Amino acid sequence: MGKRLIQQRRGRGKGKFKAPSHNYIGEIKYIHEKEIKGVVEEILHDPGHTSPVARIRLENNKKILFLASEGMQVGQEIRFTERKECEIGNVLPIGKIPEGYPVYNIELMPGDGGKLVRAGGSYATVVSHDAKKTVIQLPSGQFKTLDSSCRATVGVSAGGGRKDKPFVKAGKKFFAFRARGKQYPIVRGVAMNPVAHPHGGGSHQHIGKPSTVKRGAPPGRKVGSIAADRSGRK
Repeated sequence: MGKRLIQQRRGRGKGKFKAPSHNYIGEIKYIHEKEIKGVVEEILHDPGHTSPVARIRLENNKKILFLASEGMQVGQEIRFTERKECEIGNVLPIGKIPEGYPVYNIELMPGDGGKLVRAGGSYATVVSHDAKKTVIQLPSGQFKTLDSSCRATVGVSAGGGRKDKPFVKAGKKFFAFRARGKQYPIVRGVAMNPVAHPHGGGSHQHIGKPSTVKRGAPPGRKVGSIAADRSGRK
């Protein structure tokens, strides 16, 4: 009798496959107030984010979590505004940010709290403005057009250079991935036994059958190129 595939076991979301969200500091999203300022109280590490997290006390004494920008320090004043106050760490609509400025934690839809460009050391660049639209260039190089009232933080997300230091040991990488609820190491199906994976077994490492499977294949068989229109070299 074969085993359940690892992606099936992970899909249940139980035990060791569950992201340890009880260790995370909290949700990080923009507040709805359009004109308010606050002060950075402390800068923290959050296992759920590659960027440091700043705790900000607003002028109404409410505390919020905020993705820190490069150069941010304790005691710095942060403004949520709709005016052209393009200082590092300020949050304003991308339509009010001049072309060429770096921005991060960008909203996809006005009011969603920030979805794009949140990784440590990343930033997008404001390219051009239209009547109601703004074009930005993402870290991947792709251009994206957004509503000009979508908010973003001016500057570069803190935590850059994270990938410069090598992991050195597989054990360190395992614990780094486990803090995010991710799988490491990832083992190839052809390297497994036939009880563990449909691609396993055989006298040498090969799949031994077409790797394309139909959309309605049972879970124990659904690996490889799922419902592929075509496969192979073009």
